[in-house]
Amino acid sequence: MAKETLLKKFFIWRLRHISNRQFMILLSIVIGISAGLAAVTIKQTVGFIHHFVHKIISIDGFGWLFLIAPGIGILLAVLFIKYIVRRPVRHGIPNVLYAISKNQGQMNRHNMISSVIASSFTVGFGGSVGLEGPTVSTGAAIGANIGKMLHLNYRQITLLLGCACAGAMSAIFKAPIAAIVFALEVIMLDLTLTSLVPLLLSSASAVVVSYLFLGQEVVYPFDLEVTYTLKELSFYVLLGFACGLVATYFTRMYKFIERLFENINNGWTRLILGATTLGILMLFFPHLFGEGYEVINGALNGDLFYLHDVGVFSYFSNNFINFLIIMTLTIGVKVIATSVTFGSGGVGGIFAPTLFMGANTGVLFATIINRLNWIELPVKNFALIGMAGLIAGVLHAPLTGLFLIADLSGGYSMFLPLMITATISFITAKSFEKHSVYTHQLAQRKELLTHDKDQNIMTMMEVNKLIETDFAIISPEANLGDLVKVISKAHRNLFPVVDNQGILQGMVKMDDIREIIFEPEKYTTVKVKDLMYMPEFFISPDDSMEDLVEIFRKSGRFNIAVIDKGKYHGFISRANAFTAYRNHLKMFSSDY
Repeated sequence: MAKETLLKKFFIWRLRHISNRQFMILLSIVIGISAGLAAVTIKQTVGFIHHFVHKIISIDGFGWLFLIAPGIGILLAVLFIKYIVRRPVRHGIPNVLYAISKNQGQMNRHNMISSVIASSFTVGFGGSVGLEGPTVSTGAAIGANIGKMLHLNYRQITLLLGCACAGAMSAIFKAPIAAIVFALEVIMLDLTLTSLVPLLLSSASAVVVSYLFLGQEVVYPFDLEVTYTLKELSFYVLLGFACGLVATYFTRMYKFIERLFENINNGWTRLILGATTLGILMLFFPHLFGEGYEVINGALNGDLFYLHDVGVFSYFSNNFINFLIIMTLTIGVKVIATSVTFGSGGVGGIFAPTLFMGANTGVLFATIINRLNWIELPVKNFALIGMAGLIAGVLHAPLTGLFLIADLSGGYSMFLPLMITATISFITAKSFEKHSVYTHQLAQRKELLTHDKDQNIMTMMEVNKLIETDFAIISPEANLGDLVKVISKAHRNLFPVVDNQGILQGMVKMDDIREIIFEPEKYTTVKVKDLMYMPEFFISPDDSMEDLVEIFRKSGRFNIAVIDKGKYHGFISRANAFTAYRNHLKMFSSDY
């Protein structure tokens, strides 16, 4: 009670002294700081667990723990979710996109901490995933729940979600510009002056928090020795094609393994299968352990044989053929390790695996070209640009890939090659896969928001909320006299014919019976079932708005029957649907 009174006093004070615009600016700073603290917490926790695990593994006789550590981490994450959270902890960024498109921007309160703990177990013990997804989910949950507590509208809560996502990305990667681009491109936030200022403040606040606790060093230090020549630009085009093809492989393999694990109903079976698979992969490819920062930095340093250091490949000679085999296999199995980590119950993100594959793809591409003696390409630069290419192709976000790599490495002098490779990779990947790994499930369920405002409104609207039930129903066994009595009290011109089980048998239109209702001699002899007709067009409550619009277009009708497994639910009128569309448009387009 005291809490409600305090909030009420705050609301009154705020309305009197602070405008909506000023209030949202203040909230964006609060959200940025909160997202920054979430990123610091998750990084520090994972670092502590990672150090603890490596310390045990380094003890004589305990090296074998390296193979089962990822499985232990996933087990701890699964137990935490199953017995403590007791609710699903969904993948970070798709969870945010779903909240925006279908849940009025609302996210469960447990997401403010559950993703942090579950991903810390998963990544800290060596799961082959990253931390950006859980960090974004945590920041977004904080923004959503603050918005709910302050009774903000949908537009305001969506802006807070975007600020939280930008803040989380800014803090985890120390990339404030890329974080804003990410919120606009991936989270689908509209670019307006009213949204840009809060995004800037949130991103800046978060990165300052990250600097205070984690230092100002870039995540991937890169020493740019040479830039590029005009002769090299054509090879950056080819690198873009290569990255697009690798990104397509990433997406398809990810979706394939995702389906495999979804078809396993028993959670413990999924866990055992995933842990065993990861253990086998770690035996042959130790560099798959954890986020893979060491491998990425090795590629950025131009070391062609950094993958030979540990594992079975340390017995291979450092020649070109072995290099090709090891590098190709490492790129190919990384997405398998990542997908298996997710499928078996782990929580994490795909940014780090994507950067891992991108850096290695760049090194492999440049080394092959150099071996052909066509031109001498700077391997380090191609490793850097390859990271942008994979981000653009896997996430279908070329601007995010471009600015993220430029921010991470300070490589803005490589902006033109970044633009070329990211764009070509995006076009290539988009040609093979319409949707990214983030959006394919939402797109299948027709729950995905895009930058098409009209399409977004259609996605947000729900058929079952447009159903009108004030139509007077009549039994098929009733006679014309009974129907006339119903008509005398009805205010509609359409009458559904429904049996005792609620099954729609047909419909009667007023225009079809207008003449005979003035013939009393037929009241007892003519049955309703003789007058009704079965509608050619109808819709289910679970269908999408796109389906409803298409039916209205095809039929030319003003009312469409809603039927679920034969049972009558009501009608949807064209006028009511259009009114609901206008209301959503006003909500979606209004300023905060």
